[in-house]
Amino acid sequence: MSLQALWSILTKIMDICVVWLLFYYILKNIRNNVKMILIVKGVILVLFIEVMSKVFNLYTVGIIFEYILEWGPLAVIIIFQPEIRSVLESIGRTQLLGRHKTLTGDEREKMVCEIMEAVEYLKKNKIGALMVIERDISLQEYIEPATKIYADVSNELLCNLFFPNSPLHDGGIIIQGNRITCAGSVFKTSMDPNVNKKLGTRHRAALGIAEESDALALIVSEETGRISIACDGDLNYNLSLDEFRLRLMEELKPKTEVFYEADYEEEESDGEELDD
Repeated sequence: MSLQALWSILTKIMDICVVWLLFYYILKNIRNNVKMILIVKGVILVLFIEVMSKVFNLYTVGIIFEYILEWGPLAVIIIFQPEIRSVLESIGRTQLLGRHKTLTGDEREKMVCEIMEAVEYLKKNKIGALMVIERDISLQEYIEPATKIYADVSNELLCNLFFPNSPLHDGGIIIQGNRITCAGSVFKTSMDPNVNKKLGTRHRAALGIAEESDALALIVSEETGRISIACDGDLNYNLSLDEFRLRLMEELKPKTEVFYEADYEEEESDGEELDD
């Protein structure tokens, strides 16, 4: 095989990989964006009707939908410009190699312990709180306008930040790694029409950031003291302290560690079988 033929094959493979990578990130972000899902459903419906009009020879319907397909992309770009921009920004904020250090087991357990102590106190005293833990997608746009903290996560600091009448208690905090980066952050609220109308602004903001990014949002209700976790566009509402801790530990666990533990368990089971 000549060098030119080999280079041609490599470029084609690279071309296919880049296209699939783009599709992967676009679909991943669409999945967590309610409005973009509606746009995709609308496009699929229009294409389906167009195909049916040709199958059943519906001349008038076909003409109408030909015009829709011709001018539809431009109309979608104009009407849904904020949602499209949001998806493109999410793709741009995604950190392929990870921005922050991966916490060790001890660091993760210490942080969870501090958060749980604070959550237990806030829940008992019905003090509202919103804590957002950044993961792969950067939250820099929310960090910039907020009040910078850059302090280790601690029970005392968390309780003080959300204490009623304190200057920063109304906004949310953002945690990067095991440090509180900022406080007083204001997040976009969820626009999902299926969200329970009884949920307040704090829960809607948590769900909004969970729809827009892969961040983990921890909520304490000011009215009821109920604790919840929002992630991957879903809200796990009114959890017990044990459920809250287990979910938090599970979500903070690195993916590589999950694979390692699974392999380790398989090796142990194989060893037990050999011993028998």
